[in-house]
This record gives sequence, structure tokens and C-alpha cells, in this order.
Amino acid sequence: MHQGTSAGPKAGRKEWTGLAVLLLPLLLVSMDVSVLYFTVPFISKELEPTGTEQLWIFDIYGFVLAGLLITMGSLGDRIGRRRLLLAGAVAFGVASVAAAYAQNAETLIAARALLGVGGATLMPSTLALIRNMFHDDKQRSAAIGIWSSAMASGVALGPVLSGFLLDHFWWGSVFLANVPAMVLLLVLAPFLVPEFKSPAAGRFDPLGSLLSLVAVLPVIYGIKELAKDGAAPVPVLSVAVGLAFGWLFLRRQRTVPNPMIDLKLFRDRGFSGSIATNTLAMFGMAGYMIYTTQYLQSVLGHSPLEAALWCLIPSFAVAFAAPAATALSQRLDNAYVVGVGFLVAVAGLGTMALVEPDSGVWLVLTAAGITSVGLIIVMATITDLLMASAPKEKAGAASALLETGQQFGGALGIAIMGSVGTAVYSGGMTDHPPRGLAPAQVDEAAQALGNATAVAARAPEAVGEALLHTARAAFVDGLHSAVLTAAALLLAAAAGSALLLRGVRGPASDGRAEERHLPAEEEPSVRREDAVV
Repeated sequence: MHQGTSAGPKAGRKEWTGLAVLLLPLLLVSMDVSVLYFTVPFISKELEPTGTEQLWIFDIYGFVLAGLLITMGSLGDRIGRRRLLLAGAVAFGVASVAAAYAQNAETLIAARALLGVGGATLMPSTLALIRNMFHDDKQRSAAIGIWSSAMASGVALGPVLSGFLLDHFWWGSVFLANVPAMVLLLVLAPFLVPEFKSPAAGRFDPLGSLLSLVAVLPVIYGIKELAKDGAAPVPVLSVAVGLAFGWLFLRRQRTVPNPMIDLKLFRDRGFSGSIATNTLAMFGMAGYMIYTTQYLQSVLGHSPLEAALWCLIPSFAVAFAAPAATALSQRLDNAYVVGVGFLVAVAGLGTMALVEPDSGVWLVLTAAGITSVGLIIVMATITDLLMASAPKEKAGAASALLETGQQFGGALGIAIMGSVGTAVYSGGMTDHPPRGLAPAQVDEAAQALGNATAVAARAPEAVGEALLHTARAAFVDGLHSAVLTAAALLLAAAAGSALLLRGVRGPASDGRAEERHLPAEEEPSVRREDAVV
């Protein structure tokens, strides 16, 4: 069974141009996750942050972004998605300027937090507006495929952009590059992007918003800390506190008259299955990416910029995978498309399990490309299915839930796959340490491959070479264990999606009557002469 085609009006040139405008904030928000990779030495020299401050410079953006997605998605349904998009563009632009000219670490941390606020308004707004701009199923699927490709490409482009800018300008330029795009968004969006909001959303729930924030933040923080330091009382307690507040948040959603999240949506297999499946796909995506970049840099010896440029190669395949997946979902059952996507990803992870320290760059890039294509097929199909399953008046909250699940999936992927790989690596280093190293040096080298490289640089040449050989072999053993663990999970996900999503499709009706259209000049153009067939 495949999705039926909606009889809704076709989108015209105005809507497709509006989609191009909506891709601007999406690219920048996803790029800002990775844009700081090369700036650490420059920021450390100029601002002299402490170790703790440096960690917060990196992490605060993702924490705030994840914590506010549900709030901002719900707020957009109430005050208008375009209005929230424009407010987010202002916040993102102002925060970018503040970050670029920060004079101390505290200011930079605050600016990165404000960037997270802006990002949390922009991401769900773009997807929700696409849901409202494209009423025809095929056109909506194509638009969501383009959206998925842009989101994936932004993460890969971030390190390349920062590397290029740092070769020519000062470190603040990586933030200042956001400003022209935000100005362009503010100028063009009022003319090209229509305004939508739910007529029955009711009043905003500040207490519910606070509960969602204190539920998501501690869980994300705890997972990240567990990935870095292993089991420890503070991160375990953090996750427990977050889960407790999550229970309070869900309890409140069942009792308030106008909940931020309509829990009845989860009774729909298409909706609940989409959230779970997308979270698993992001688990695999984030988990294997950390090993790809580490292998290119620490095993093959490429510089960070060289590694980032190599990692762009799989992105070209990804750019075509998402639109192809959404086109297939119009002809085939979504369950089959998702299942095939997971199986392709498993094949990619299996190929990565063949990588050895001397394999070279092409085998790992081939494996990464196959894995990326498979997971993007899953994520693009699932995004389209979820947006079709959710009522249009709740598209903002639905997209926010999808993206919050992605944040959890990414954090879990890094934590679990990182922990598996680290355990195997550490065991290999301590079981077979090179001769000539003191016990303290062995312990330091066993913590991470980067530590082993530092120890090898201080050791006599022969001892250092032996240490690097052992460390790289141990790292690759850890990589094998991690990707095979992920492959087993994704194989189970392929079987589960075939059962959970079989026969699920979005509503065939256009449903425009569900939305309250604001002033006539803000409505989308659907003139026959502008239609894209």
C-alpha cells in the first residue's frame, strides 16, 4: 500500500522560492553544531577560557537547542509560525554578532546560549511551514526530501566553512557569516512565506514549557557526560532527575485544557512509529560519524580541515538520497522504504567493520557513504510520514517532537557507540602495552587515541612508533565493535519498522480548512499559471 495523492492545490513558483528561503536558517542552525571544531586554538589564545568554560562554549548551544524545541514548536502553533521564524532570525543574527565580538569566555557562552534559543525557533518553524505551504502529497514529499538533505549537509559543511574562514579571517568570522543569511531571511520571508497558526491552540502554558525544559536538559547533559566519563553519580542523577520531570510534564499534558503536546497523537502508529524510528536512525548517524572523523584524523593522520573535506564526499550521495526516498514513498509502502533504508545502513556499517589501520581513505568513505544514504532514506521518509500523520494545526509541535527525538538519538549514539569503542580500545591498550612505557604512561594512553598520540610524541622514537601501532590497532578494534553493535540495533529496527509502519499513510485530504489563514496578502499563491507539475 502506498500513500494516496492529495487533491489539494499545487504549489507554485512562490512556494518553491519560499522553500529556498526556509533552507537558509536550516543550513545555518545545523552548521552551528559543528562550526566550532577548528576554532578552539584561536578562542583559547584570545579569550583564555578555563577547561570548564571551553566545554560550555561547545555544549551550551546544543543543550539550549534541545531543551527549547518542544516549547518553540508549541509556541509557533499559537502565535504564528512565520512570526516565530522571523523572531528567531533576529535572535540568531544578534547572537551571532555578540559571539563574533565576544571579549571573554562568559560573553561567548551567553551568546552561544542565545544562538540555541534562535535555533530552537528556526528548526521546527521551517518544517511546520513546509507542511502548510505544500498541500499536494507529492510536492510535500519532494520539499521534505530537500529539507532533509539540507539539514544533513549543514552538519558536514560546518567544519569546512570554519576551516576556510579561519584561513583568511579571525575566529569571530565563523559566527559573523550567519548575519547576511538572517538579514536575507528577514527581508524575503514576509513576501514568500505565508503565515499559519492553529485556530484552536489556546493559551500558551509557561509551566508546561518549564517542565519540558528541565526534563530534556538534564537527560541530554547526563547522556553526554556518561559518554565522556563513563558511569558516575552526577550524570546518572542528572538523567534520573530529567526523567522525573519528564513524567511530570507528561502528566500535565494529560490534564491541562490546551496542552503543548496532544498525547492522543501517539495513539497513531504513523506518528509514534515515526518518532521512534527517526530517533534510532539518528542514533546510527551520530555514532558512526564520530568514528569516521577520528579514523581520518588520528589513524590516517589527516588535518581537521582535510578530514572535513574528505567527509564532504559522502554528502553528495546524501543530497540525492532524500528526494529519492520521498519519491519512492509515494509508490511503495513506507514500511518497505524505511526497512530498505535501514538494511542499506547495516550494509554500510558492515563495510566499516572491514576497515583496518592501513585501509586508506576510500574504504572508510565508501562505508560512510553507504551508511549515510541508508539513514537519510529512513529519516526523509519518516519526516514526510510524520508531517502527513500530524494534523496541520499541530505541525509545529510535531516537528519539534521529531527534532527532539533526533537530539536524544544523537546523544545516545555518541554515548553508547563511544562507550563500546572506548571499552574495547582501553582493554586492548592495557592487555598488550608496548615495552618501554611506565604504568602511568600506559594508563594515559589507554584513555583515548589522542592521548596515545601525545604520549608517543614524548617517548623515544622506537617506543613511540610501537605505541602508535598498538593504539591504532586497538582503536580500529573498538570501531569494529561499535559499528557491529549499531548494525545489530539497526537490523532490529528494520524488522520493527516493517511491522510497525506497514500500511501507515498520511491523510489524503488537503485539510486547508483546519488552518486559520491570516490576511489575504499573506496566503500562498496557487495560481494555475504558476503551478509546478
